[in-house]
Amino acid sequence: MSEITTLPLFPLHSVLLPGASLTLRVFEPRYLDMVRECSRNGTGFGICLILQGEEVGAPATPAAHGVEARIVDFDVGPDGILVLTLRGYDRFHVEQVRVRDNGLIVAEVQWAEPDSDDELRPEHALLSTVLEHIIEQAGNPYAPKVPMLLDQAAWVGWKLAELMPLEESQRLQLLQRDDPHQRLDDLLGWIP
Repeated sequence: MSEITTLPLFPLHSVLLPGASLTLRVFEPRYLDMVRECSRNGTGFGICLILQGEEVGAPATPAAHGVEARIVDFDVGPDGILVLTLRGYDRFHVEQVRVRDNGLIVAEVQWAEPDSDDELRPEHALLSTVLEHIIEQAGNPYAPKVPMLLDQAAWVGWKLAELMPLEESQRLQLLQRDDPHQRLDDLLGWIP
């Protein structure tokens, strides 16, 4: 098992996946403080799906699984609001949460084991083809910035989960799976 780490959480109505990007507008003081703290320490923060509550106001109830987000770029929008570009990294499981005086949720998290470099199994070969077609059709904005690993189970699974029109609850289900082949089984079952 990996070590327990303290991580500030930013609950959202969407799931961030490993390797995926997300644009986030930050304006609440608790999250501006969190961004300053993460920038100063060179650390990330956790993104978890909101199970109950809203993104603004009172602290929401986050899902027990999430992904570490790291800031890859930032800007200030025309309205003066901070806009972050995030990238998803490692998965985690929330062991315990507490709420700071400013409303920021801080969690003790257990990091998930990194995905293995397993090759795609024959029963999942269709998913690689589907992903290749989605990327070709979507064009440059969705084309990976790194070489496509169409023979790697974990990469195909996460990239498909990012690009397919899934419910957030389905993405959360994939996030909870440790086996990349089980994720691919789920995705295969969701293709009409």
